Amino acid sequence: MDNGKLGKHISGQFNKELEDLRNKVLIMGGLVEQQIDNAIQALTTGDLELAEMVIKQDNQIDELEMSIDLECTQILALRQPTAIDLRLLLTVSKIINELEIVGDLAERIAKMAIQLSDSDNKNDPFHELQHMSELVKDMLHGALDAFARMNIDNITLITGKDENVDREYSSIVRQLITHMMEDPRNITRMLNMLWTVRAMERIGDHACYICEHLIFMIKGESVRHLTQAELEKKMQG
Repeated sequence: MDNGKLGKHISGQFNKELEDLRNKVLIMGGLVEQQIDNAIQALTTGDLELAEMVIKQDNQIDELEMSIDLECTQILALRQPTAIDLRLLLTVSKIINELEIVGDLAERIAKMAIQLSDSDNKNDPFHELQHMSELVKDMLHGALDAFARMNIDNITLITGKDENVDREYSSIVRQLITHMMEDPRNITRMLNMLWTVRAMERIGDHACYICEHLIFMIKGESVRHLTQAELEKKMQG
């Protein structure tokens, strides 16, 4: 997309408001990415202090989401934007909602880290979880980078990674179920691990939703519910 289509208005104040809004979304995105990093580190190392920090910092993300949403509402009311500017504001509102949910998922992982810190267990699939977390973090970072650049040329490369995440998720779930069947004493711990890996899988989904919102913003078309193949075909057209 030509970035020149954005932020070129007679009102210099309107330009500043839109740019400020975009920057706040990226700040929120950076905080969410750090929350995911810290939550996974707390889980794999048993660092309770770090897990508690993730839980406490979730309030920052909630406050940012409310602040940005209020700013969007004010701009809509005062500026009455149209076309790409209107879609930008609507997209920002949707993206911050996705980021707030991802922040909640990071908090859930941190809480599971506390639950699982009581003892070491050789059956915990930490290595697989770390690999899966790298995939979803890469997806989220790619989506935020596309928003920062206002460019969706490579968006299907991001959404395409969700299939890899789903495969990793299914593999870990099978592993956890096997451990539960082998020894019923593993059930509670494996269920906690299951909630953790489910949270990671959902983060990948929300990264895809951000990509869908960006396509709406740039092209003005809804691509929700399309398969990966259908999305690739539409983006090539």
